[in-house]
Amino acid sequence: MMRFAVSALAASLTFSSLLYAQPAAVPNYRSEVPERAPHAMVVSIHHRATDVGVQILKNGGNAVDAAVAVGFALAVVYSDAGNLGGGGFMLIHLKDGRSTFLDYRERAPLAATPDMYLDAKGNVVPNESIVGYKAIGVPGSVAGLVYAEKKYGKLTLAEVMAPAIKLASDGYVLTDEEAAMLHYPSLAEFPASRRIFQRDGNFYKAGETFKQPELAQTLKEIARDPDSFYHGAIAKKLAADMQKGGGLITEKDLAAYTVKEREPLQASYQGYDIISAPPPSSGGVALIEALNILDGYNLARLGDRTPAEMHLILEAFRRAYMDRTDYLGDPDYVKIPIQQMIDPRYAAAFRASIKEDAATPSAELKRPEGYLPPPPKIAAIKQEATDTTHYSVMDADGDAVSVTTTLNNYFGSGVTAEGLGFLMNDEMDDFTSKQGVPNMFGLIQGPANAIAPGKRPLSSMTPTIVLKDGKVSMVLGSPGGSRIITTVANIFLSVADGGLNIQSAVDAPRFHHQYLPDIVYLEPGFPDASIEGLRSMGYSVDVGKQVWSDGECIAVNPVTGMLEGGQDHRRHFGKAAGY
Repeated sequence: MMRFAVSALAASLTFSSLLYAQPAAVPNYRSEVPERAPHAMVVSIHHRATDVGVQILKNGGNAVDAAVAVGFALAVVYSDAGNLGGGGFMLIHLKDGRSTFLDYRERAPLAATPDMYLDAKGNVVPNESIVGYKAIGVPGSVAGLVYAEKKYGKLTLAEVMAPAIKLASDGYVLTDEEAAMLHYPSLAEFPASRRIFQRDGNFYKAGETFKQPELAQTLKEIARDPDSFYHGAIAKKLAADMQKGGGLITEKDLAAYTVKEREPLQASYQGYDIISAPPPSSGGVALIEALNILDGYNLARLGDRTPAEMHLILEAFRRAYMDRTDYLGDPDYVKIPIQQMIDPRYAAAFRASIKEDAATPSAELKRPEGYLPPPPKIAAIKQEATDTTHYSVMDADGDAVSVTTTLNNYFGSGVTAEGLGFLMNDEMDDFTSKQGVPNMFGLIQGPANAIAPGKRPLSSMTPTIVLKDGKVSMVLGSPGGSRIITTVANIFLSVADGGLNIQSAVDAPRFHHQYLPDIVYLEPGFPDASIEGLRSMGYSVDVGKQVWSDGECIAVNPVTGMLEGGQDHRRHFGKAAGY
């Protein structure tokens, strides 16, 4: 097996520079115009996946049919995050007012142990939870998409999977950007990945057609018999390959996998109703807690992305991430004080500690007493980064679907299941490998998120749907690791308070704070006056050279009723389209 002397962080940064060629988000983002359609809309990171979704809607499918079709299509055309071997969350809001949340997050194998990534001295083994077979959790994407289609779709599984099968069989022409993605170093470490995605070192070039016959065959088998993935022929092949490579996943693990249908979290902000992700996502809890804190201010009067407005938002982020660190995990394994954390009274008490003209150092931050149980003590952290993908759908009836799905790191663990053609996740890194030691996202990992057999790791994925006067107003979400939550908040607040349209809000430069490290991260594109304004209030500011995240969002124009799609222009092959 080949080995590269490249750390996961260094590889991610190198890969990021390939993907994001432009130095800033969009310099003239305030003049950006969204894609508009009167009936239905699909927004995703890949134009072919978007086209698949729109065609399914035109063929009589509903938003869930389109979302499932887009999910399978992304597994073909966006291999670094679209997947069969990963997991995700699907938030659904139906025209009759019902909302539900499908949790098809990966699970730890039954043989997993709390200290499985530690050496004999109790130190974390570098990259072992990120690259290779031991990093792989039991995948949930196929179960989730099949469950959604069967329970909430109108068409058959075969109908919504047909476009993905065709894309895998016939192939698609690669752009410069897509060809560059396939150079990712970890793919070369595993024979099947190197053969399929890198043509054994004869790298694909722009203009060439990329076909995936093994993946096409796997998709055909799933369409014919979806039970095969967890209980049949595919499960046997997958488990055999995992065991051969030194992984922990067995046929028993696959057979035990179940989709969890959960109640979404709900809250209000300035006349909007927020519907978002419950645990094992930390996204909805942290988003709602931050918005509850900000609900006591009039951000609109301060102006979008002014230092005064950013300061208040950053202080809300800081407090929400402090609670994320200490309390969140898999709700099937740990007791989480969710209602206390999203209680507006708790937010008001926390808001009282914010100084309107000065930053609160994270080391000095104190949680209001009497609302939450005492937190555990854990150490400080460092910062790293990685990727996922999100897509949004609305149909002509007003149903809306927000989906975030992931392999975790770029191309997951780097492992492609032999003979099956799909990449496997490295989701075990989202667990606590060791308390006080950060994962690849730089996030602190507490005991609530400790590794346990069958447990789902904590996530930052934040699929969100916003209502206004009982009707869908926005469909939001993004990849971005620890920055997902703040990206969704950036986009929402830029529309709700900043007055931007959804395309401008998606393209606007982003800002982030996650409690620890005590640093404000800025994308390039902020004026010097804003940066100095934050520093004058006591913030340590890191202005990045690269952009992050990838919002693919929808808004409904409150005046015309038109659906407006915001495809993130940080990427060059995504698309918003409708009819």
